[in-house]
Amino acid sequence: MAYPKASAPAAPVLAGITVIDFGRYVAGPFCAALLADFGARVIRVEKVGGGEDRYVVPVADGGEGALFLQVNRNKQGMTLDPSQPQGRAVLARLVATADVVVANLPPQALAALGLDYAALAAIKPDIILTMVTAFGQGGPLSDKLGFDGIGQAMSGAIHLGGTPDQPARALVPYIDFCTASLSAFGTVTALMARDKTGAGQVVDASLLLTGLSIANYALVEQAVAAPNRAGLGNRGFASAPNDMFRTTDGWVIVQSVGDAMFRRWAELTDNTELVSDPRFANDVSRAKHGAVVSDLMAAWCETRSSAEVLDGLEQARIPSGPVYAPQQVLDDPHIGALGYLQPVAYPGLANPAPIADTPVNLSAEQGGIRDRAPQLGEHTDSILAELGYSRAEIEQLRAARVI
Repeated sequence: MAYPKASAPAAPVLAGITVIDFGRYVAGPFCAALLADFGARVIRVEKVGGGEDRYVVPVADGGEGALFLQVNRNKQGMTLDPSQPQGRAVLARLVATADVVVANLPPQALAALGLDYAALAAIKPDIILTMVTAFGQGGPLSDKLGFDGIGQAMSGAIHLGGTPDQPARALVPYIDFCTASLSAFGTVTALMARDKTGAGQVVDASLLLTGLSIANYALVEQAVAAPNRAGLGNRGFASAPNDMFRTTDGWVIVQSVGDAMFRRWAELTDNTELVSDPRFANDVSRAKHGAVVSDLMAAWCETRSSAEVLDGLEQARIPSGPVYAPQQVLDDPHIGALGYLQPVAYPGLANPAPIADTPVNLSAEQGGIRDRAPQLGEHTDSILAELGYSRAEIEQLRAARVI
């Protein structure tokens, strides 16, 4: 059953919560964006010249990137150099007004900027620090920098992708986005705990821990059964057919699991003799001989269009889908009907950007995109005025390159 989005309540569920976002790239900023989607006031703090992540995959005339537009919606933006004494004083005033500080920096970098938990709690005892690192706390790599691909690589996910001769990583940063989602979950949990105890705490997430969680089933299998798996290309390890196949006009993905689906697949493709073949008696044996199944499925697909293949698989009730290029995603009628990709205008964009809406839909609460990502320093003056700075003081801070 599909639930319509709720009409906006009188006050969003996170209204009244203030988040100071010192995040970079994806994990920290998207965590804060999810909180903003449900009503938190989020102030993104950038370097005076702009954060590096503002300009990744540039799409706007000012150089702003596609990733920045996505993960910084619904935020106010200011610039600040907290390494200067005057900047540290501004930071203290900001923190005094906040409920949550989000920062994805190594512990030593946090301490150098005065964003470690001890420094923050000295200003606001009930503050919640949501910190995201690459490698987690307590090991010899804790202070190393890292990106999404590190989490994929060190969790075993890259080894299991591709082939033995060429491991393959996912170019979409799923580790980053999963870490951000877990961080937002942890932050809301910490806010609920604070309501009960009055105490703040640290929410600690990392790219490596997220990767280990996602790949944990493979680690369990290795520890218990030691199959020493290597990549099989696009073919799955646990069932068959579970692979991607070329059609006359594209590619499709097919994922059959269980005896009933395999029987229906065999009937669809005129391979019913395989049902009684001991090589294909169950998912484990079918996966072991998955190359045979994939070859048969490939032969069935290569003379049919994607639409014909997908229609046949749908009639047989076997999960499948088209392998889309980005433009095909934008053109898909089902995706369009969902209304999930929201057109958001931004200064310097030739067309509104299709920004993904809040990825979870509550039947009684309204999340969603209300405002575009901020321009560099767009709200600096108004935020400082709220903190009690006069116009002359703001201009002095600007002249000193504190803002």
